[in-house]
Amino acid sequence: MTQTLDILDRLIGFNTVSANSNLDIVDYIEDFLSARGFVVSRIPDQSGRKAGLYAEKGPSGKGVLLSAHTDVVPVEGQDWSRDPFKLTREGDKLFGRGTTDMKGYVASVLALADRASTVELKEPLKIAFSYDEEVGCVGIREMIDQLAPMLGSPRACFVGEPTEMQVAVGHKGKAALRATCYGENGHSALAPQFVNALHLAADFTRGLRDLQTDLAMNGAQDEAYAVPYSTVHVGRLSGGMALNIVPDLAELVFEYRYLPADRADYILARIQDCAVQAAAPFKHSFADARIEIEQYNAYPGLDVQMGAPVIGLAQKMAQTNTTTKVAFGTEAGFFDDLGIPTVVCGPGSMEGQGHKPDEYITLSQLSACDDMLDRILAELCESEA
Repeated sequence: MTQTLDILDRLIGFNTVSANSNLDIVDYIEDFLSARGFVVSRIPDQSGRKAGLYAEKGPSGKGVLLSAHTDVVPVEGQDWSRDPFKLTREGDKLFGRGTTDMKGYVASVLALADRASTVELKEPLKIAFSYDEEVGCVGIREMIDQLAPMLGSPRACFVGEPTEMQVAVGHKGKAALRATCYGENGHSALAPQFVNALHLAADFTRGLRDLQTDLAMNGAQDEAYAVPYSTVHVGRLSGGMALNIVPDLAELVFEYRYLPADRADYILARIQDCAVQAAAPFKHSFADARIEIEQYNAYPGLDVQMGAPVIGLAQKMAQTNTTTKVAFGTEAGFFDDLGIPTVVCGPGSMEGQGHKPDEYITLSQLSACDDMLDRILAELCESEA
């Protein structure tokens, strides 16, 4: 594992918190892969501060795709006992921001790329690195139209988010929304004569809570998830300028995470109904009372059907007979929507280490990932597919 650890040490040294540019780490990865004979394509974002990469080596054909993101979550406000951007080893643990989510997997993939440069591939090895995954899979959504024709039709995609090397075949989709509530200004001494936008927001929030209860009781169920139903969550509420002014604007930022059986359009329609119902009682005194809904981000879920060939391949590569589903979102749904058979499987524990201070990954998890990728390499060297 020496090379994997050396690469991980370099990767942790790049402060790729999503608010920062990732171009330094992209330069490093691009140079690393190009030096080993990979054909590398850079996919910049519109700002020029971020970029993704696609790399391929081997003959034309289906091959296997390995996917990862380069950004990490912030460390501000967290109580770290060591430098988060310096790899620190203590026994079996390797500490640093991104060791688990998900630079450990990136390091393992790059070490594999080095080994792949010394063998004859009968199928191509394909690698995709994205940016801004941690802020709602923004990067892959921006990249996907350019990336799709490069990818071709891999017979499998392994998204290396931390699953403790279990084969994950599902996660919920997500949509992030903003609700703007419109009331009217007035002096608080005469508050009952005006429509308070925060009152609209409160009634709308009550409607969302009722929707959540109904989804839990009557919506689709999947016991493979820790929360087996679709969820609606309000994360932020703001409004008002001063205590003695009735607020004319209020804003809620909220999300829903949905099981495939509930469908995104079904839940969004019910949310719109909640907004109409919350505003209706106020319109008799203020005709412009309303709640407008804007969806500003979304990513698809993943739901691999049991018996799909990709599951058997992934279990063989990861040396497991089981599957799981994960609570967190990933980029897997974007590849699945392209018709690429996709699973999530990578080293580390999201529940135990993801986004936490003193984040670490164990040597045993990295070793298991290296072993899985070696089996994939062997498959690509032996395959006639």
